[in-house]
Amino acid sequence: MDLTARLRRWFERLPGWVRVAVGIVAIALGAVIVLRPTTSLGVLALLIGAGLVLTGVLTLTGGGEAEPAGSPSRWRGLLAAVWIIAGVFVLAWPGLTVRVLALVVGIALMVNGVASLLAAFRRGVTPDARVASGAFGLAGIAFGVLALAWPDITLLVVAIVFGARLIMSGVAEVWLTIRHRARDETGADEPDARPSVLRRWVRTVAAVLALVLAGAAASVSLSIRAGSPVVDDFYAAPRTVPDEPGELVRAEPFTRGVPQDALAWRMLYTTTNQDGRSAISSGIVVVPREGAGDWPVIDWAHGTTGVAQHCAPSLSPQPFESGALFVLPDVIANGWALVATDYIGLGTEGPHPYLVGDPTGHAVLDAVRAARQLDDARLGDQTVVWGHSQGGGAALWAGVLADEYAPDVPLDGVAALAPAADLSGLANDLPHLTGGSLIMSFVIDAYAHVFDDITYREYVRPGAEATVREMATRCFADPATAVSVLDLMGLSNDPDILAADPTGGPLGTRLVDNTPPAEITAPLLIGQGAADRLILPETQDDYVDGLCESGVRVDYRVYEGRDHVPLVQRDSPLIPELLVWTQSRFAGDPVADGCARSGP
Repeated sequence: MDLTARLRRWFERLPGWVRVAVGIVAIALGAVIVLRPTTSLGVLALLIGAGLVLTGVLTLTGGGEAEPAGSPSRWRGLLAAVWIIAGVFVLAWPGLTVRVLALVVGIALMVNGVASLLAAFRRGVTPDARVASGAFGLAGIAFGVLALAWPDITLLVVAIVFGARLIMSGVAEVWLTIRHRARDETGADEPDARPSVLRRWVRTVAAVLALVLAGAAASVSLSIRAGSPVVDDFYAAPRTVPDEPGELVRAEPFTRGVPQDALAWRMLYTTTNQDGRSAISSGIVVVPREGAGDWPVIDWAHGTTGVAQHCAPSLSPQPFESGALFVLPDVIANGWALVATDYIGLGTEGPHPYLVGDPTGHAVLDAVRAARQLDDARLGDQTVVWGHSQGGGAALWAGVLADEYAPDVPLDGVAALAPAADLSGLANDLPHLTGGSLIMSFVIDAYAHVFDDITYREYVRPGAEATVREMATRCFADPATAVSVLDLMGLSNDPDILAADPTGGPLGTRLVDNTPPAEITAPLLIGQGAADRLILPETQDDYVDGLCESGVRVDYRVYEGRDHVPLVQRDSPLIPELLVWTQSRFAGDPVADGCARSGP
């Protein structure tokens, strides 16, 4: 008798209540994994580790059987060993990263799948058992491959499937134990070793459903991956980059999302990076189709779209709305032109200096310089900067830098809408906000690439690092973002993504350095939603108070009931006021000194 058979017989001799208890624990553990897959990574690792060990135990007894009844015990022993070894590994190192945890689960599923697939081709296997083993095997291999290929997202799906499998194994163990005990008490004859017809067909149907689910998961994964924009050759930097900032490198007609009464181009131009070196940025220019030209310019700084190269708004299916510009028709109707930068590192080669002041302000100002070189655009000399969220901070920085960096782009006004201005306050708020860790992952990734004194190791938990890095490769407009682990695994509400206080150490110092200082000379409008759940009104109030105390002219308007993005949507009360305010700036109307606040 081999070791597997001895272990199985030993387990069968245990009191019935012990076996029932094991089955109930498996059911409960599987239910927790299925119902709470968005738990923190550390807890999920412990749950899956314990579940892997239990699956191995139940495989030995037959309750977690993955191959047809009556198969050689060596199959059962091999599969049980795989599950138990994987479980012990996970339990011994609960601080595993997403990638390693997905690797362990994926390998266990693939080994189990291969064993089940081989079992389907043994002699003497009934047709229904052959179908069941083959379907279970293919499903296991498929889920294992998905876990290895796309760990941070697929781990969620794999966890749910694994939890469901654990529940079924536990139910089978409880049912078999109770049935055997009932036969022992009634003195019934030993049943046929073969499973009942009902059990055989239930198992076959479950196997086919598992295979269908695996196919659906693979199909969805492929479609999600195919949904991201692709960076084309237009964004490639020339061999020699002009040293002068604001030089137009290339331009071509652009039509996506452009109103019929407008003409547009996408452009590549030079700007200045954080370290003072030349860099390349891209953007879009839109002007009215009809008219004499000399269009006043709205210099648009877009909101957060991501930090990866393919996250440029000019690459997006919705190039303006993706960065929260919903009023392009109004801009054109007023006889204005739009110049919209992508910033450095979005579209062009990165890194993208997300919420880093100088390079984003430079890109905003240099976009106007370059757009003026488009003869057919016929831009005028007047410029008002608009920006939302990330772009609100960029607009403020453009206002700070304009007089010295770009005196040839005098600003008639700066409108910062829900700006990411007080970066220390924002970093302090983010861990407690829904979706906050999503934004924090962008901040840490960008600052770690831009500044040598900031590292992932210091500010990100080891268990979350793979997920944070993966998230930094995606855009808000990507289908993948909707199912990202940062949203679905609870990390977006989990302050444990951080290993250290982001407002302390070198990151804290850099955040202070990149908060727009009170040095804006152009008329300034700051709009804020009173119901904003990302840029909190009280944090914005503190920033505005600091500007006012420093003597900056500020028109601060707060809008009741408006959240972060709804603040700039077309139905927002901000929009008509913004248009009127901008008309006054182009008309040269005087602005009162001091600060004014309106709204709640």
